[in-house]
Amino acid sequence: IKMYPNHANVDYAWYLKGLVNFNDQYGMFSQITTPDMSDRDPKSTRESFVAFKEVVARIPDSKYAEDAAARMRYLVNAQAQAEVNVARFYFARKAYLASIQRSQTVVRDFQRAPAVEEALYLMARSYDELNLRDLREDAERVLALNYPNSRYLQQLKK
Repeated sequence: IKMYPNHANVDYAWYLKGLVNFNDQYGMFSQITTPDMSDRDPKSTRESFVAFKEVVARIPDSKYAEDAAARMRYLVNAQAQAEVNVARFYFARKAYLASIQRSQTVVRDFQRAPAVEEALYLMARSYDELNLRDLREDAERVLALNYPNSRYLQQLKK
């Protein structure tokens, strides 16, 4: 990539670089543990995303571009879920402000990720624990507006 950035097959090199980082969690015990992308170190996830983005941005008509774009969406969803996992961890340890901050990161930075639903729920629960009723109602209202059939919404109403 560095020596021949204009080579005809540089798209394949970028794609392989993305795959190497994408699959770096697979090791000897991966068949037993079935690793979740959201539980792993985000460094390789970011590197993989950058490599796939190069394929999609630089060579959009590449035969690897469609798969690279799909993997990028997957990685974004995994990063959002990782943030929710941390927010859930903080909530369980009664660190409500930290849980709110992580949840806000998901809502702000990963707006289309499925993890936003749970992030809004954790925000509402954390605001409730901090006796911030107006903010709790705001989070619940956003959850109800965007996810009217949410199981989390039903849990908040209990």
